[in-house]
Amino acid sequence: MGVIWGVVLHALGGFASGSFYLPYQKVKGWSWESYWLTGGIFSWVIAPLVLGSITVPGLFDVLANAPSETKWWTYFWGVLWGFGGLTFGLAMRYLGLSLGMAVALGLCAVFGTLVPPIWAGQFGQLVSTTSGQVIVLGVAVCVLGISICGIAGMMKEKDLPEEAKKANIAEFDLRKGLMVAIFSGVMSACFSFGLTAGQPIAELALQNGTDPLYANNAPLVIVLLGGLTTNAIWTIYLNIKNKSYTDYTNISTPIVANIIFCALAGVTWYFQFFFYGMGDSKMGEYRFSGWTLHMAFIIAFSSFWGLYLNEWKGSSRSTMRTISLGIMTVVLSSVIVGIGNYLAE
Repeated sequence: MGVIWGVVLHALGGFASGSFYLPYQKVKGWSWESYWLTGGIFSWVIAPLVLGSITVPGLFDVLANAPSETKWWTYFWGVLWGFGGLTFGLAMRYLGLSLGMAVALGLCAVFGTLVPPIWAGQFGQLVSTTSGQVIVLGVAVCVLGISICGIAGMMKEKDLPEEAKKANIAEFDLRKGLMVAIFSGVMSACFSFGLTAGQPIAELALQNGTDPLYANNAPLVIVLLGGLTTNAIWTIYLNIKNKSYTDYTNISTPIVANIIFCALAGVTWYFQFFFYGMGDSKMGEYRFSGWTLHMAFIIAFSSFWGLYLNEWKGSSRSTMRTISLGIMTVVLSSVIVGIGNYLAE
C-alpha cells in the first residue's frame, strides 16, 4: 500500500499547486511583483519553517549539522528552481491557468523525472524492468498530452478575436507565454534535483527521530530558501524600478485583504511541496517517477479551474474537444505511472 499512499499524497500536492493561483486573482490594486513577493514570503519562508519545526524534531540542529557541500547543492538547485517559479507566474499571466500549467509543468515533469536517474547512472537499469518501462511510457504519454494542450492553445489563438482573448485572460499572449512557459518548465525541474541533492539532510532528520513521512521537510527548507533568493531579488528590483513599493502602504487599496489573499496563495503553494515530500518518501527506488505523477495531477486540477473560470469561453467545439483530450491524456499518463509504481512494489 506504500506506493498507492504515495500516489494519493502526490494528488493532494497537485490539487494544492493547481489551485494556489486563485487567491491572487482576488488581490486588488497591487502590481504583480508586490503580490508575488508577499505570497512568496509565506510559501518560501514562513510555512516551511513553521511546518518543518512541527514535523522535524530539532530542525535547526539537523540543518546546522548537515554537510556544507550538501547544503550548497541543495540551495544551488533551489536558486535555479527559483527562476522557474519566477517565470511560472508570468506564464499564468500570459496563457492562463489551464494552458500555462499544461505547457510549463508538462516539460517540468519530463525533465524532473528523467534527469535524476540518468544523472545517477541508474536509467539503464530501471528501463530494463517491466515497471521501469511502464513508467517511461507514462512519461511519453505525458509529453503527448502536453503537445495536444499546446495545439489547443494555438487553435484558441485562431478562434478568438483579440478583445475576447483579453476578456478571458487580461494579458493573453500565446507567443510570449509559450516562450516563458518552456523556460519555466525546464528550470522548475530543478526542484526535483534539489530534493534529491538534499537526501543526506533527510537522513539526518531520520536519525534525529523524524517520522519518515516528513523527512523531506528538512531539505525543503534549504531548497525553498534558494527559490526565495531568486524571486526576492527580481521582485524587489521591479518594486524599485516601477515604484510599486508604494503598494504595501497605499491605503486606497485593501491592504489587509490583499495580504490575507497572498498568504492563502503562498501557504497553498507550499502545501504542494509538503505533500510532494510526503509522497516522495513512499515511492521507494522508483521515487523519480513521483515527479511525473505530481506534475500530471497539477495539470489536471489547474485545467479544471481554467475551464471553470471560462478561460476557454468562446472557443470552437473542436478547440474544446482538443483541450479536453489533452487534459485526459495527461491524467492518463499519471495512471500509467501509477501502474508502473505498483508493478515495482
